[in-house]
Amino acid sequence: MAITVCIVDDTHDIRLALEEIVQLSEEFQLLGSFASAEEAISKMPLLQPKVVLMDINLGGMSGIECVRRLKPENPDILFMMCTVYEEDEKIFEALSAGASGYILKKTSPAKLLEAIRELNEGGAPMSTQIARKVVAAFQHKPVTPEIAGISNTALGTIGILSNREREILELLAKGLQYKEISAQLFITGETVRKHVYHIYEKLHVSNRVEAVNKYFGR
Repeated sequence: MAITVCIVDDTHDIRLALEEIVQLSEEFQLLGSFASAEEAISKMPLLQPKVVLMDINLGGMSGIECVRRLKPENPDILFMMCTVYEEDEKIFEALSAGASGYILKKTSPAKLLEAIRELNEGGAPMSTQIARKVVAAFQHKPVTPEIAGISNTALGTIGILSNREREILELLAKGLQYKEISAQLFITGETVRKHVYHIYEKLHVSNRVEAVNKYFGR
C-alpha cells in the first residue's frame, strides 16, 4: 500500500515543490496540501494520512502548535517537521509537541523520501545537523533518570546492547538513514532494520529520538 502523505506549508512555491517530490513515486500518495495550521486542523482528521510534512512558521498558528493540537486526537498520524529552523528550542519544542521527525528544507528530494519511508517504518528521521544538536544537548547537560524519563530497569538494559547494535545506534544519532548505515557497514538494509528493532526492544523505546536520549543520557 502507498504511504499516504499530507503537507502543511504556507509558502506556495515550497508547498508545490514538496507536492511534486511526494508524487514522484507510486510508493507515496498525496492526500492533501494545506497553507495554514487552521485548515490542517479542520481537514486532516478526516483524511488520516500516515505521514505529515509540517512547516513551523505558518504565519498564523505555528506548525508546532498544530502538531500539539492534532497529535492527541490522532495518535496514528506521524508528524515530521520540515523547516529552515535549526535552533535547539524549536527542535525540542517540536519533539515535545508530538513530532517524530525533524528535517531541514534544504534536504535533497531523495533523502526527504527516504525520511518519509523511515518514519513510516517506525524510525525518527532527523537531518544530520539536527541529530547532532539533539545528541550534544544530552551529552553536555546533566540528565537524571527522572528528567530523561528513564526507569532504573531501562538504564540497566543499555549495557546489554551488542557491539553492532551500539555501532548502529551511534550512526542513527549522527542522523544517518538506514540506507546510509547499510552502505557504511556493508550490510543489507533489512539487517539494519532488524538491529534497530532489537535496539528499540532492549531499550524499551519506540523510535530513534527515544533511543538516542536513553543511550546518551545515561
